[in-house]
Amino acid sequence: MPLSGLEIYKHLPKTNCKECGFPTCLAFAMKLAAKGAELSACPYVSEEAKQLLDAASAPPIRLITIGKGDNRIEIGNETVLFRHEKTFYHEPGLMLRIKDTQPSEQVTMTAQQVNEYAVERVGTTLHLNGLAIENASGDASAFVSCIETVKAKTNLPLVLMSTVSQAMEVALQKVAVDRPLIYAATKDNWEDMARLAQKFQCPLVVHDEGDLSTLASLAEQVIKAGVSDIILDPETRGLKGTLIQHTFIRRLALRKNFRLVGFPIISFPGEVANSPLEEAVLAAQDIAKYAGIIVLDHFDPSLAYPLLTLRQNIYTDPQKPIQVKPDLYQIGEPAENSPLLITTNFSLTYFTVAGEVEASGIPAFLLVADAEGMSVLTAWAAGKFDAEKIAKTVKGANLESKLAHHKLVIPGYIAGISGEIEEELPNWQILVGPREAVDIPVYLKTVWQAVGAPAAAS
Repeated sequence: MPLSGLEIYKHLPKTNCKECGFPTCLAFAMKLAAKGAELSACPYVSEEAKQLLDAASAPPIRLITIGKGDNRIEIGNETVLFRHEKTFYHEPGLMLRIKDTQPSEQVTMTAQQVNEYAVERVGTTLHLNGLAIENASGDASAFVSCIETVKAKTNLPLVLMSTVSQAMEVALQKVAVDRPLIYAATKDNWEDMARLAQKFQCPLVVHDEGDLSTLASLAEQVIKAGVSDIILDPETRGLKGTLIQHTFIRRLALRKNFRLVGFPIISFPGEVANSPLEEAVLAAQDIAKYAGIIVLDHFDPSLAYPLLTLRQNIYTDPQKPIQVKPDLYQIGEPAENSPLLITTNFSLTYFTVAGEVEASGIPAFLLVADAEGMSVLTAWAAGKFDAEKIAKTVKGANLESKLAHHKLVIPGYIAGISGEIEEELPNWQILVGPREAVDIPVYLKTVWQAVGAPAAAS
């Protein structure tokens, strides 16, 4: 049974030193009970208390690592049901399945495509996280050959899929050093798979086709066999069933502290999908609702990109917007008579505006104000992007050494404060730009060329 905050408090030093980040030991104890803090944050807790509180302070969903090095995947360690309660910490790994029955040339091409696929969004490179290799042939040599073909093209983490323990052992002898995920321990083979997971120190999927109670029972057997890094496959595949089952598992882990299901979940959306598009819809639900590893059966960049974007949006801290550094940025190679635009430091705003300025083909300076990561309208409404802040940003940008004019293009959404900005910057001409970033190229090619710096117009 989980300990209450008051029960945890009894074992803390009660010095209220604040070094844990909380004002009192009682507040820290309450956070520990709510799984919102880690016991290691207290530097003065005794060893005896550590042992007593270990279970109470352990994360409700175990952190699992697949792979090694910079490409490793970390999943689990989540503490909330809903992102707005705090944040989601570890985004699900998106992997593509390859079968050892596929031609070698196709395996090579697919592994290379996955390895090379990358897109940049708001300053972050997004990519798939690995490959799942299925022993569809049932033959150990074909399984190992397929793994070697994949490994020749990528160092991304692997899921090794086989219910044949002999084939799995041969494969692990080749790649266990890379810490692949073993799929899967079932009611028929769990002893052999648990032995391999322990022997090679790799995480193990526990898979059962029954209800959650049988899955939990199987997980308990695997834990007793000495395996602690577990991922669950509850064998639900459709939209409704997956949503219910994944939510139920997350609730049991977080709200009831039911340790036997306190592990990440693996999903296979392609197994019931009738098309790649339907698979993407199922995968989108799995991203939003608690999957830790999502194994796809189709790779299409046009479908991978929205999934990666969705994952990025959900797994950012809602209390800390993605920001860029407030600064003066050069788009292209601007000269002293090039346009000067200003915007806020919300990443999506910056990259959208910068992209449209670049698309215009007109080099420009883009001044980014510190608006605490808010978009233009939000920052203006919150008083973070008002005339005073804009004037202060302009004055602090050392523009005299770069510009031969005093003309500033402000976003169209704050046109109403252009007069206030002119009062704050009496030597500047304030030009109202378009509301939407998509209209910036036309604006720069027409309005700016007509009313911009004299040298630019000549």
